[in-house]
Amino acid sequence: MKFGRPDSGFLKWRWKPDECELPIFDPYRFLEMVRGKSIAFVGDSVARNHMQSLICLLSRVAHPVDVAKPTDENRLYIYTEHNFNISIISSPYLIRTEKTDPNDFTRPYNLYLDEPDQTWTAKIEAFDYVIISAGQWFFRPTYFYLNRTLAGCLYCPEPNVTHLTSSFSYRWALRTALRAINGAVNFNGVAFLRTFAPSHFEGGPWDKGGDCVRTTPFRRNETVLEDYGLGIYSVQLEELGIAGEAGRGTGGKLRLFDATKLMLLRPDGHPGKYGHWPVANRAIPNDCVHWCLPGPIDAWNDLLQELLIKEVEYSQS
Repeated sequence: MKFGRPDSGFLKWRWKPDECELPIFDPYRFLEMVRGKSIAFVGDSVARNHMQSLICLLSRVAHPVDVAKPTDENRLYIYTEHNFNISIISSPYLIRTEKTDPNDFTRPYNLYLDEPDQTWTAKIEAFDYVIISAGQWFFRPTYFYLNRTLAGCLYCPEPNVTHLTSSFSYRWALRTALRAINGAVNFNGVAFLRTFAPSHFEGGPWDKGGDCVRTTPFRRNETVLEDYGLGIYSVQLEELGIAGEAGRGTGGKLRLFDATKLMLLRPDGHPGKYGHWPVANRAIPNDCVHWCLPGPIDAWNDLLQELLIKEVEYSQS
């Protein structure tokens, strides 16, 4: 709104599941439920968007202390009165990566598909709840390594390198991440895989003028999940099922956090061109990936509240 968005309907729509009621987020109840606990969000900037939504919703009743340095990419927020903390750990690919150009994050990355990212896997035992997510970065040019050997690439110029798909790298990366969670002997918490949140670029891709100008949600029969979004979502469900079976003997640490359908229907909820001030003589891509706050992403914390209630009930039974 500060940057000129003229409509406000995106603030008022709310997800209504079929055949059940989804209670609205209650910050008092939530903080009591997580007293003495910790939550980590692991992933890319959409994971950060989710964390920001949670902190905003909690700000009705409590404000955390940000104990990270201003230059830190990862953050730690402590709610001292509730002995509760929230972390965000940046890991856009969930696995070990390295830049091909150390000074330019827009250049291709090397992905070590069978090696977990120690940035978060080495810390996992400190958390009661972990929410992992990834997806949007897997459509960038990348080189794939298995057993430290180049196995292929996505959108690379070399003709002598095997050209593979984003689904190939995503399946490997997610499988490696979920195996790391199952194999974390001292992790006694629960990890949620938050499913893919589709972007809504229309009229072109993100770097060729694509925009999101709709001001109302889609009706359920107006759109379907397709192309790369469907591919990522399918891989998530399949790999979580495989990892869930593999982890049954270790206490079952993995849960599904399905956010895909409710976000597919919300093309109205992105910042678009209103995420920043206009910059003279410079074209900035429209943001049809992240979500306005307040906005549709707040429903994720309605869902999170219910998921944690179920975990508390499960642990007490």
